[in-house]
Amino acid sequence: MVSQYSRRPAPAPLDQGELAESLRPFGESRMLPRAAYVDPAVFGWEQQNFFGGGWLCVGRSDQLPAPGDQRAEATGQGSVLLVRGDDGTLRAFANSCRHRGHELLPCGGSAQRNAIICPYHAWTYSLDGELRGAAGFRRRPGFDFSQWGLPQLPVTEWHGLVFADASGGAAGSLTQALAKLDEIVAPYEPERLVTAGTHEYDSTANWKILTENYHECYHCPSIHPELCRVSPPKSGENYADDGPWIGGWMDLRDGMATMSLDGSSGGVPLRGLDAQGLRTVIYVNIFPNVLLSLHPDYVMTHRIMPLAADRTRIECSWAFAPEAVASGSFDPSYAVEFWDITNRQDWAACEAVQRGLSSPFASPGPLSPDEDAVYAYVTTIARGYLGQSVWDAR
Repeated sequence: MVSQYSRRPAPAPLDQGELAESLRPFGESRMLPRAAYVDPAVFGWEQQNFFGGGWLCVGRSDQLPAPGDQRAEATGQGSVLLVRGDDGTLRAFANSCRHRGHELLPCGGSAQRNAIICPYHAWTYSLDGELRGAAGFRRRPGFDFSQWGLPQLPVTEWHGLVFADASGGAAGSLTQALAKLDEIVAPYEPERLVTAGTHEYDSTANWKILTENYHECYHCPSIHPELCRVSPPKSGENYADDGPWIGGWMDLRDGMATMSLDGSSGGVPLRGLDAQGLRTVIYVNIFPNVLLSLHPDYVMTHRIMPLAADRTRIECSWAFAPEAVASGSFDPSYAVEFWDITNRQDWAACEAVQRGLSSPFASPGPLSPDEDAVYAYVTTIARGYLGQSVWDAR
């Protein structure tokens, strides 16, 4: 499918002089312009170019485990229909019937059947997107069923996460773009783990504020007493910049086995980890909407879905070793409760930032020496606003 987006989109509707301040060297730069967090026009640009112009996480593989499973998810200004075929292959289609454009499933909706059926006029497609039934058209002269299949989008399953290229193919290979990250994630085997806890949050903060918060622990002593008891807030380092992902790691305190309220684990250590992996927690952001947190005994994933300039839905899931979940006494709450407390502390702080930025007197602030990952994120966003895709070959 040919992309409807150019490789170099028009710049975002922001003051380029202010963006230049964000791109100054670390230690001299400023945060993004205030309008980047509050202006609906900027949000609309992001929906088209960040969330609709490249790879986007649209779900987990375990949400579509069997042939006939179908699920629809938003992708910027449109939506995608994910379908598990009879051959076990996952496919992605534009979520729009070829007849009158009716969505095939509502966003967030799911179905389990051996065909794709539009609920409006019952146009019916096979699981590989070919038109099979259209009332009144079978004997219509000149109507060629083979010309009315569903537009297909690139889709990739990566360590249990599903990514679709909403640009239609302009973003290149996700696997190649995440090759260095794959080396870090592979020992955790996220695709092998079993999801045993989920939460959804609706935050009144811009999606970038939530991600910026994730990239630093400068705030941890102020608002995260539970986290600081099990992980030193100044521990760890960040990885070198590598395009579509940014991240780093933090240590566990002596005597602590994982991130939980008392530092104990209710699961089992992940089998692929070495001694260092059992003493650290890795935090990674895959642009634009995944926060992947790798623990010694579980993997936590946040999937961020912007709804407006000042509103974001966050889907959070926790996955554990299958041998732990199979235990009759397994209870995921040791991890879920810890991060639910921490998440809510973060969302409250981020929402207060959003309210502060609503003031016309708010202006971009400087970055502390502890905010180098925030700097990497802000400069990635700023370059994107100027027309450089994060998915461009490097």
